Amino acid sequence: MLNDIKNPFLLKMFFLRNLPSAWFWGISCKDFDSNSASVTIKHSWFNKNPYRSTYFAALAGTGEFATGILAMQAIEAQPKPISMLVLNMEATFLKKAIGTTTFVCTQGQEVKETIQKAVDSAQPQTLVMLAVGQNEKGEKVSEVRITWTFKAK
Repeated sequence: MLNDIKNPFLLKMFFLRNLPSAWFWGISCKDFDSNSASVTIKHSWFNKNPYRSTYFAALAGTGEFATGILAMQAIEAQPKPISMLVLNMEATFLKKAIGTTTFVCTQGQEVKETIQKAVDSAQPQTLVMLAVGQNEKGEKVSEVRITWTFKAK
């Protein structure tokens, strides 16, 4: 399923079915593999705020998706069903987000290990994942920390 997300049309269908706000905001998956994910959002009428920049919730959602796609990929590789849920979210907004903001998360290995620990111990596990958003100039715009909880069913 997740390999289909690399296709822009199939990603839009995934968003329409599972995450309509991401579709509306124009979030796109630039690239991902088992270790990192790169997700973008371009400032537009659909995600604007009154201050001529990207709405904070759209930025937070983009950061969350950058972490969540790594978790979903690790869960998909497990033979046992795993549930995942956001336990906490913290975001820092450092610069006005105009143009395209790219969020990168590089914790693929950590999320795989945490999920494996949830399977092995039969106990829920948590992991704080960080997605850093940068503009086209490479300037840090935002940091989004998502605390995920994973539980083997």
